[in-house]
Amino acid sequence: MATIAGPSAAALHSLSPSDIEFLQSLPKAELHAHLNGSIPWQTLADLAEHLTLQSADISDEIAETVARLRSGLTLDEVSEFFPLFRAIYAITSTPSALSRVTRDVLDSFLKAHSDPPAGFTYKPAPECNYIELRTTPRATAHMSRYTYLTTVLDEVEKFSADRAALIVSIDRRMSEADAKECVDLAIALQAAGRRVVGLDLCGDPRKGDVATFEKHFKRGKDAGLGITLHIAETKENTIAESLALLDWRPDRLGHATFLSGEHKALFFADVLQPDSSPSLTTTSNSVQPWDPEHPLHAMYLTAYQKHLERIHEESTEPEEARRTLSYHIDADKGARRAALRDIEALSKRNGAVYKPCIEICLSSNLLAKTVQSLEAHHVQYYLVNDHPVSICTDDTLPFRTTLLGEYAQLLAKPPLGLGLSRKQVRRIAAMGMEARFSKYT
Repeated sequence: MATIAGPSAAALHSLSPSDIEFLQSLPKAELHAHLNGSIPWQTLADLAEHLTLQSADISDEIAETVARLRSGLTLDEVSEFFPLFRAIYAITSTPSALSRVTRDVLDSFLKAHSDPPAGFTYKPAPECNYIELRTTPRATAHMSRYTYLTTVLDEVEKFSADRAALIVSIDRRMSEADAKECVDLAIALQAAGRRVVGLDLCGDPRKGDVATFEKHFKRGKDAGLGITLHIAETKENTIAESLALLDWRPDRLGHATFLSGEHKALFFADVLQPDSSPSLTTTSNSVQPWDPEHPLHAMYLTAYQKHLERIHEESTEPEEARRTLSYHIDADKGARRAALRDIEALSKRNGAVYKPCIEICLSSNLLAKTVQSLEAHHVQYYLVNDHPVSICTDDTLPFRTTLLGEYAQLLAKPPLGLGLSRKQVRRIAAMGMEARFSKYT
């Protein structure tokens, strides 16, 4: 039986039986579900109860973590979430425990249960038609990374290829050697016909240097694996880091909570580019880079100042001419034109049709306090711009949600939901199905 509480439960309670049946009838894909964060509560409790550990410290930590998860998490910021996994990893450190966890997680998404969650009366149905489960392969005292992945794949492949697949996650805290090993395994397993369809960059967004992993993700992409990246999860993630990750040209983006207007203007086709028709100087519905409201204004100013200094340095005009108004007007025009060409070149380099699907996790964002309300949620921007999104759960265990509960937040009336129409929700579900990595294999 699923556990559901918080924002998704409130939204689901507000819906009519007809609304719930509608949501259940939609073909849906779960594209952002972490294995160790999606363990059914009863499975975790059973494994914790029977786990024998030599260390009393980790035993106490497991008991404390299980108790916190049972009562429901209260987080002040997203960074408080990651320490919980030390205890969960200890519970899933053997092939037998990992096999059971994977089986139960897949069943929780792909099979209908006999009873609805506590407090609900609707008839249960599978949460989704298709899932791309993701996990970081861990070497433990009981198994290698290869054994970890094959153990998970053995369970994934009990379902048909149109129902389940695996994404191999690379943790930002990994050394380059460990990341290389994980990517090597993903490529080799896919080449051997195992159902590995993608690579993911995940982990504490405050840690690591993403440049360390670029060449390995490129190898994976060249081998035919789909690429998804956790990006701009917190305000601490810099604009430079997000620009670097977008330069990898990922197929999907996880969360993308704090992508700036600059990112969107440079990379996404849903923001009018500086060279958009009808011309650079006449647009009916957009400001231009020299306008302070334009998302690339700061970049434009930097380029303008650089070119203005260059024009002055390269000028052969006599000193007397340099003091005239006409000289400064001409220099200003030249610097403006050069700065605008720089912005155009960046936009052209990044392409005009790039629309990576955004993996949206509503409850996760709300409960980790990276978003203050649904009204303020960045999904609103993407919906307005018809940018592809996929509604996902992230981690059902700590956030006590289900995919049905996440979709309920689309359909429910404000403030419990976004108040979208059935037609809009149907389109969002279809976008998730269209963004599956299964088409890459």
